[in-house]
Amino acid sequence: MTQSNDDSWTVAGRTFKSRLIVGTGKYKDFEQNAAALEASGAEIVTVAVRRVNVSDPKAPMLTDYIDPKKITYLPNTAGCFTAEDAIRTLRLAREAGGWDLVKLEVLGEARTLYPNMVETIRACEVLAKEGFLPMVYCTDDPIAAKQLEDAGAVAVMPLGAPIGSGLGIQNRVTIRLIKEGASVPVLVDAGVGTASDAAVAMELGCDGVLMNTAIAEAKDPIRMARAMKLAVEAGRDAYLAGRMATRKYADPSSPLAGLI
Repeated sequence: MTQSNDDSWTVAGRTFKSRLIVGTGKYKDFEQNAAALEASGAEIVTVAVRRVNVSDPKAPMLTDYIDPKKITYLPNTAGCFTAEDAIRTLRLAREAGGWDLVKLEVLGEARTLYPNMVETIRACEVLAKEGFLPMVYCTDDPIAAKQLEDAGAVAVMPLGAPIGSGLGIQNRVTIRLIKEGASVPVLVDAGVGTASDAAVAMELGCDGVLMNTAIAEAKDPIRMARAMKLAVEAGRDAYLAGRMATRKYADPSSPLAGLI
């Protein structure tokens, strides 16, 4: 029997046991964020570089609550709308914390927060040449995902639905196509609203799921974080087990022959 906790995954030569990545925004405070992280079992947290406190040494800092020696920090470019802004932001992150494994996102507009793929691919090429290891937020487009991989992405992260929408995975077909064509990890990023959405992502064969709002805006974030942990594990086990075939008509579990 394959145990889900032995089913690790690797990105850019770094191996993790948990296939759940969580964010650090929208929580009421750092204490709640840290508690949710622990309940989720995640080993990677995303951190928006623009929200990091670098000006007031007396103010609370995320690193006071989430130890970067125990948890992998993944600086991201949330709020960047051009390749130049994203590149500059991650250069600053590397100067500040020495990070090279990063999450790249270049948004097209504030209303939908959809990726601008032209700018995203351009930024990915520059960052990869500079030694960064970009995990890249992208549209659920198999062609664009492959272009990102060719541009140096160490993981592609197609959206399931718009950021913060909680709509769940809207196009399972394209997510599956991205996974089938990729030679780097594929993680669903954005749109997850509840545990069943996370399970679906894993049942499609994705290597992991990234979420923030689904946990942070739940009425009980700690309990939701635990639910997401279990959902990711269950979805992964279901994928590895190989689901039954779907049928047009009923197929009885018990034989009909020999009925009294």
